[in-house]
Amino acid sequence: MAELCPHVLTTPLRPPGAFTTVHREECTQCFDTQDAEHGLNVCLSCFNGGCTDAERCHGQLHATTRGHPLALNVRRLRKEKPERAGDEQPPQKITKLAIIPGAQEDEYEYETRVLCLLCGGVEVDRTLSNLPEVVDGVMNSLTASKQSEIKAWEAEIVACDHIHQLQQQEATTLSEQSLAHCSQCELNGNLWLCLVCGNLGCGRKQYDGTGGNGHGLDHYATTGHALSCKLGTITPEGTADVYCYQCDDERLDPNISAHLAHFGIQIAAQQKTEKSMAELQLEQNLKFDFSMTTEDGRQLQPLFGPGYTGLKNLGNSCYMASILQSVFALPAFRSRYAQGIVEHHASCTASPAGCFQCQMHKLADGLWSGRYSVPNELGGEHDGEASVGQDGIAPAMFKELVGKDHAEFSTMRQQDVLEFFEYLVKTTEMRERASGADPTRCFRFRLEERLQCFDCKRVRYRQQPTNCLQLPVPARRLGDVSEEGAESQYERTSLQSCFDAFASTESLEWRCPQCERTTVALKTTRFATLPEVLVVCLRRFELRNWVPVKLPVPVEVPQDIISFENIRGQGLCAGEEPLPETDEGQASAATTGAVVDEGALEQLVSMGFPEPRCRKALLATGNAGAEVAMNWLFEHSDDPDIDAPLETPSSEGTKPPPELVAMLADMGFTEAQATKALRETSNSMDRAVEWLFSHPDDQGDIASEAAGQDGEDTYDSHIPANYRVSAVVSHRGTSVHCGHYVAHVRKDGRWVLFNDNKVAAADALPEADVYLLVLERV
Repeated sequence: MAELCPHVLTTPLRPPGAFTTVHREECTQCFDTQDAEHGLNVCLSCFNGGCTDAERCHGQLHATTRGHPLALNVRRLRKEKPERAGDEQPPQKITKLAIIPGAQEDEYEYETRVLCLLCGGVEVDRTLSNLPEVVDGVMNSLTASKQSEIKAWEAEIVACDHIHQLQQQEATTLSEQSLAHCSQCELNGNLWLCLVCGNLGCGRKQYDGTGGNGHGLDHYATTGHALSCKLGTITPEGTADVYCYQCDDERLDPNISAHLAHFGIQIAAQQKTEKSMAELQLEQNLKFDFSMTTEDGRQLQPLFGPGYTGLKNLGNSCYMASILQSVFALPAFRSRYAQGIVEHHASCTASPAGCFQCQMHKLADGLWSGRYSVPNELGGEHDGEASVGQDGIAPAMFKELVGKDHAEFSTMRQQDVLEFFEYLVKTTEMRERASGADPTRCFRFRLEERLQCFDCKRVRYRQQPTNCLQLPVPARRLGDVSEEGAESQYERTSLQSCFDAFASTESLEWRCPQCERTTVALKTTRFATLPEVLVVCLRRFELRNWVPVKLPVPVEVPQDIISFENIRGQGLCAGEEPLPETDEGQASAATTGAVVDEGALEQLVSMGFPEPRCRKALLATGNAGAEVAMNWLFEHSDDPDIDAPLETPSSEGTKPPPELVAMLADMGFTEAQATKALRETSNSMDRAVEWLFSHPDDQGDIASEAAGQDGEDTYDSHIPANYRVSAVVSHRGTSVHCGHYVAHVRKDGRWVLFNDNKVAAADALPEADVYLLVLERV
C-alpha cells in the first residue's frame, strides 16, 4: 500500500529529455541489473541506476549521499514464449550494422514502483505531483547503454572539402551496369566510379584476398581524382558508398544524385547489389572465432567463480575484453581496484558513470567477486550433453567512458590490442597520477640504445622510456608459394628467437660527429631497466599493397622461466669514449612545428610503427599525410637517431595561464613540470598532458639531479631478470582491422581461455595467433 511521504511534494522532479542519460538497465557501481530479484532503483532526480542488493545497496547509498529521496524501482521479467507454428520460419539472422530500439522489448514485461529511499524505502503514491510524467519519461526513454550503442555503431560520416569543391569533367558514356567492368582489367564487381572523370576502377584487395586489383586507387595516384562511388551500393533512396582517397576515409556526398546523373546514372532506377564497406567489415569479423573444443572434438571444460568471469562482446569489443582480462589478473591492478571499493563509493562525489575510479572498481568487482560467473544453460547439444556457459558482464559504461571522444575506441569497429593497451595505460596514468596509486607503474622501463662508430670506435648511449616492447618475428617460409593468394606456411620459431632478433647487432650508414664523414655504425638495443611486468607485442604484420597483413608464424611460448640477463644494458663502460653530442637530426623536425596530424598518426601506429617514429616522420614531412610519412619511415628506418626523442621549440619568457597550471597540478604534476609542458606546447592542455607523459624525467623549469626517482624504474638493476609468461592475447584473422581476439591467462598453474563471455580451461596456446604477451617478474 502506498504511503504518504513528505518528499513527494517537496522534491523538484523533471522528466528526462531526449538526450538525458537514464541508467535503468544496470547499476552504475556494480553489474547488478533490472533482472535482479528486487530490481534496480532509478533515481528520479538524476536518473542514476543503483542496485538493491542487501549487502551493497548502491541505490540506497546514492540516495543518502546525494540527498535524492525518490527512486523508481524497475524489475524486468521475461515473458513466456508462445510455441511457434510448424510453418512459421525462424527470424532472419542479423548480418549488418543495425540497431533497432525496442527490438527486445516484446520479450519482457516490467514491474515498477515509486519508493522513497530516505523514508525507509516505503512505496509512495505514483499519481501525486508530476510523478506520472516523470515515471513515463524514465520508462520510455532510450537507456544509457542503448544511446551509447547507437552512437558507436552509427559512426558519423560527413562531407569533406573535396566533395564541396568537386569539379566534374565532361560527361562520358558509361556501359550498362550489367556490362560494366574495370577500365584496366576484366573484373565486373566491386567497381568504383570516379566522380571527377567517370573512370571505372576495381577496388582494393580485401584482407581475405578478395575484392579487386586496386585499379581505382591507381587511378587516383595517376590523376589525383580523389572521389569515387561504389556502383553496387547505390540505392533509390539516394545512399551510396563514397570514398575520398585524399582523406583516406568514407565520406557523405549530399549531392550524390546530381553527381551520378552527370554520368547518366539515375539513382531512382538503381538497386543495391553489393555490400557496403560497413557490412563487409562486420561480415569479415563474424567469420573469425576461436574454437571452444579440443582437437579430438571434446568441448573445453567451462570454469566459474572468482577470477573466471567473462566479458560480453559489445560489438567488435574483443580487443578490449582480452586486454582487461590480462591486466586485471595482475597483482598491481587487483590491489588497486579490487580493494577499497566501499571507501571510494562512500567518498566519491562524481557521477559514478563518469568516474574513472568507480568504473575500474566496478570492473574489478565484476571480474573477481564471482557473483556474475555462474552456469547458464545455452541450450546447445554436444556429445549428448547440454553446453554450459555464463552470461558474464557487459563493460558498456567503462567502454563509453574510456573511449569517449576518441576517434576509434568510441566506435564499434575492430581495433588493435596494442593500441588499446597503450591508450589504457595513458588514460590510467592521467587519472591516477594525483592519487599516487597508479598501477601502470608496473609496466614502465627503459631501453638503452648503443651506437658505435666503426672507424673511430667512439660510442653514444641513449635511453628511451616505454611501457611495451615490440619484437620482430623471424619469418621463414616453408617451400615456395606458387599460386597467387595461396596461404604461406612458416617455420615454427620460439619467443627466445624473437628476443635474440631484437637484441642482435645491426649495421647502418650514418654521419659520425667525431669523424665528420659518412661511415658505418653498429647499433644494439638492451634493457636499461626492467619492469615488474613486461608487455611484449610480436610484430606480426607486414605491409602488402599498403595494407598491413598478418604473418601466421607459429611462435612457441615457454612455460618456464625466461632470463634476460644477457640483454641487460651496462651503460658507458671502462675504456669507452663517448661521441660528441649534436643536435643534427632534430633541427629539421623542431623547425617544422610540434603539432602532428592525429589521424595520420593513428594510421601509422595501426600499421605497427612505434609512435615516436611516427611523430618524427609526420613532422619531418610537414604533416603531408600518412602515406608520405610512411615512405619517409622506410627511407630513414636505419637512421641512428630514429628513436631519439624530439625536442620541440620552447616559448621561453612566456608565462602559461595559472588556471591551466592548476589543472595539471591537480593531476599530480609539479608546478614546474606543468609550466614547462604548457610552454613547450603553446598552452595546449591536451598536448601538454601528452608532453608530460612522454617526458617523465623532465622536472620542469627547475632542473633536478634526481630525475627518475618518481618510480619510473620499478626495479633495481641488481635484481635477477627472470620472468614467466602470465597472459597471452591471440589474434585470429588476417589484419588488425578484422578478426577476433582472445586471452589466455595463467591461473592456478594452468591456462584459462577467455573468449569474450566464454571461460574455459585451455589445453594449449594457439601458437600461430599469439600477438601480445604479458610477462611477470619472478
